[in-house]
Amino acid sequence: MTSRLPLKLLAWAIALTLVALPVIGVLNGWFASERWPVRYLQVEAEYNHVGAEQIRAAAAAHLGTGFFALKLEDVRAAVAKLPWVERVEARKRWPDTLVLHVRERQPFARWGEQRLIGLDGNLFSVPGGVDLQGLPQLEGPNDEVMLDVVDFYTKTQRALTGSGLILSGVRLSGRGSWTLTLASGAQVLLGDEHVDEHLQRFLAVLGRVSAGHPGGFQRADLRYSNGFAIRWQAAEAAPGSEKQT
Repeated sequence: MTSRLPLKLLAWAIALTLVALPVIGVLNGWFASERWPVRYLQVEAEYNHVGAEQIRAAAAAHLGTGFFALKLEDVRAAVAKLPWVERVEARKRWPDTLVLHVRERQPFARWGEQRLIGLDGNLFSVPGGVDLQGLPQLEGPNDEVMLDVVDFYTKTQRALTGSGLILSGVRLSGRGSWTLTLASGAQVLLGDEHVDEHLQRFLAVLGRVSAGHPGGFQRADLRYSNGFAIRWQAAEAAPGSEKQT
């Protein structure tokens, strides 16, 4: 009697395996991979920079695969290769639909001549990225200081609120000197010491010193310890003139 028990347990184990194996095989796409094919694609995206046809083309090779054989990680990888795609979420909906949620990269600024900074703080390159309008131009001696330049841009933008000056770019030189570029094309040289103090001093008197110069200034050098120098637009002053205040 006792000797028959292991045999019964073995028989049950074999029977359960024979029942479970086909189910597991189908669910993992080991066989019957063409059964219940995925025929439809549903895409949720912003379509600011990535077109619906681009996404569909990237995922097309996976349509027609069996529902259980379709590997979502392969679909995600294929769509994620598109230049403007930041993240892809993929899921299957029974019985025949693949659902994709595509998140695009959101550019915050230009970095140097060829690359963009995303809102997530990462650098990326995309075709036509250098032609985008309305992005600030940020520059630095290397990528390691990129976040420092972004922080300085954000802080300076707040400092200029209410001054009438619109910040369009920030440059950090290899020597640690800061230069601002305004939407008017004017430059503000801040240097590498007492930067915040010098900028606040300049903003405090800018309204008074520019009262007689409706054309605005071309360049302001704030690197002086006891004042600053302004070069007004050519129409407002003799060419090459620069006044220290």
